[in-house]
Amino acid sequence: MPEPMPAPMPAPGPAAGGMSGRTLPEALCFWALVLTWPFYFIGGLYVVGPVLVWTLGLLAGLSLYLGPAIGPGLRATGPVPVICLVWIAGMLVLLLALWIAYVPWDLGLGPAIKSTVGWAKGWAMIPLVILAGAVLPVGRAPLVRGQCITGLVTLCLLPILLVARSVGLPDKVFTSPLQVIGGPGPEYFSVYLYIIDPEFGTTRWQFYAPWAPFAGLIGTVMILFALEERVRLFRLAGLAAGLAMILLSASRMSLVALVICTLVPRMMPLLAGSVIWRLAAVAAASMAVIGDYVLGLVNDSIRSFREARASSSRVRATLQEIAWQRWQSEAIWFGHGEVERGPHIVEYMPIGSHHTWYGLLFVKGVVGFLGLAIPLVWHFAITAVDAVRGPRGRLPFGILLQIVILTFGENLEIEVYMFWPALLLLGIHLREMARAGI
Repeated sequence: MPEPMPAPMPAPGPAAGGMSGRTLPEALCFWALVLTWPFYFIGGLYVVGPVLVWTLGLLAGLSLYLGPAIGPGLRATGPVPVICLVWIAGMLVLLLALWIAYVPWDLGLGPAIKSTVGWAKGWAMIPLVILAGAVLPVGRAPLVRGQCITGLVTLCLLPILLVARSVGLPDKVFTSPLQVIGGPGPEYFSVYLYIIDPEFGTTRWQFYAPWAPFAGLIGTVMILFALEERVRLFRLAGLAAGLAMILLSASRMSLVALVICTLVPRMMPLLAGSVIWRLAAVAAASMAVIGDYVLGLVNDSIRSFREARASSSRVRATLQEIAWQRWQSEAIWFGHGEVERGPHIVEYMPIGSHHTWYGLLFVKGVVGFLGLAIPLVWHFAITAVDAVRGPRGRLPFGILLQIVILTFGENLEIEVYMFWPALLLLGIHLREMARAGI
């Protein structure tokens, strides 16, 4: 009597609605997202992010090395996309610039090792997580659902966060002992119910981020993911939570990002037709008549945007000016090797912080600047072209827009530990394009 045939293996990736059939990488990512708030309450998010990303990177390397010999749940889904290699090369250039800069400034071996570890927990994770998304059997659905579940938990906790100050609860609950692991600062391991704006004395919320503007940017990403959720309850939860994070964090950059990152990707298919060009021609002709009026409105809007938080804008502008001048006069090619404590006029904020591009020029020079700019522009072009083709490119293009906006107000490398779902999606998108023969 012949032996019965074994049951077929389930296809990698979750079902659209039931989230069944998850592979190991999908399960790791899904539960890392779902447990965001519990990890935050123990001050562990800065630990979880790098551990997860490096685990995914090692799994990706293992799957590429073993090939068909590894199980289907970890088997590489295709070759490494060229842009992944460009990202890897770019981030290695940043590490090389770091090492070279330490020689003329005589910063010592200890700080060099510490900065290399920081590179491994920042810049190095960008190509790792993109590579993992490109080659491992991970789908969009676990990331979308995980983000929305985190949004649902956020909405459940929101009443407590909103009344915490009114009922006399402290703003800072505690700083986790996990701080001994090391990181950019204690705020990465601290748990806050709310924060008090030192400029206006008003209440702001940073949710599970280390500072409020970062929480707003995370809220924008949550909205981008939630727009792809098929189940109405989870979609509404993700949208509502993301909007709450943007508004309650009082982040001006996040409000701008919300508009740009949601609308522009959906307008991209218009570029494939002639209508948008006709409209552009009409708009260009109209500017000859109303150009001065429009320019005045734009200038007034920019002034109002800056005056909304005048002190913050002043500090950022001064930091950028100091970084620019010292880069030009002291270390053009490889930078200063590390950030430096600023003067009193910038409230002792580190020179090279609050702006990715000025920070790269100050710390890693022109070489470091190009190390990020080349892969970022290349990848941006890939997603922009695919967004023109159709809906598949909307989310990745929105993410790249968000990253570009983020670089003009934050340091990208110190936020990768929480930005990894967006970067993983970029890798997944590369795999989707490869399967489509693009």
